Amino acid sequence: MEHEVADSREAWEANAVFWDAAMGDASNAFHRQTVRPGVTDLLNPQPGDFVLDVACGNGNYAAYLVERGVNVLAFDFSPRMIELARCRQERYTDRIEFVVADATDADSLRSLARARPFTKAVSNMAIMDIAAIDNLFDAVHRLLVEDGIFVFATQHPCFVTRTERYSTPHSYRGEAIPGQPQEHLYFHRSLQDIFEACFTHGFVIDGFRESCFAAEREIPAVIIVRAHKVVSERRLR
Repeated sequence: MEHEVADSREAWEANAVFWDAAMGDASNAFHRQTVRPGVTDLLNPQPGDFVLDVACGNGNYAAYLVERGVNVLAFDFSPRMIELARCRQERYTDRIEFVVADATDADSLRSLARARPFTKAVSNMAIMDIAAIDNLFDAVHRLLVEDGIFVFATQHPCFVTRTERYSTPHSYRGEAIPGQPQEHLYFHRSLQDIFEACFTHGFVIDGFRESCFAAEREIPAVIIVRAHKVVSERRLR
């Protein structure tokens, strides 16, 4: 990839206040209509679940889960975004723990372990924002209970990109919400690369959705994947 984690963090720190205001308490129409329904369907949150929310932004989906009886550990690599999430979701401080952690860093991810393992993990539209995903998928597998699931939504790599390259991983700058202070970084991966990260780190894929934003448009903007944890002899050695 052409860009680094520090470049990405700098952009998200600059965009945090704008992004939090744009999302508000309910998130935008794109998230509500295109992301949340499929993610929630595949995640199937149940009262008593303990969910790891990866790259949580301003915490709106964590709050959505809490309202369904779930406890959440939510993290983001932007300290400013976590500060804003804690403020916006203050009413749920007893059910959501917000922490700063880097999804690319193995040591940072290990610090997310708690006395109770996570039953599920979720990531809403962040895989394409993360510079390297191998450490994340490895850590999520280790942090989940046996038979746990990781549901993630990310932009559809076949149809949503600013470049002419598909097979080669690469990064580019783009604007998600018009008017944001800085363009942030997108890290493109093919479907093969995304699925391979699941398989390499001990997951099987047992749920998949392609989601369109506008009802009249049949080109999907989002993929939603359910990766199911497999405990194998190879990984236990």
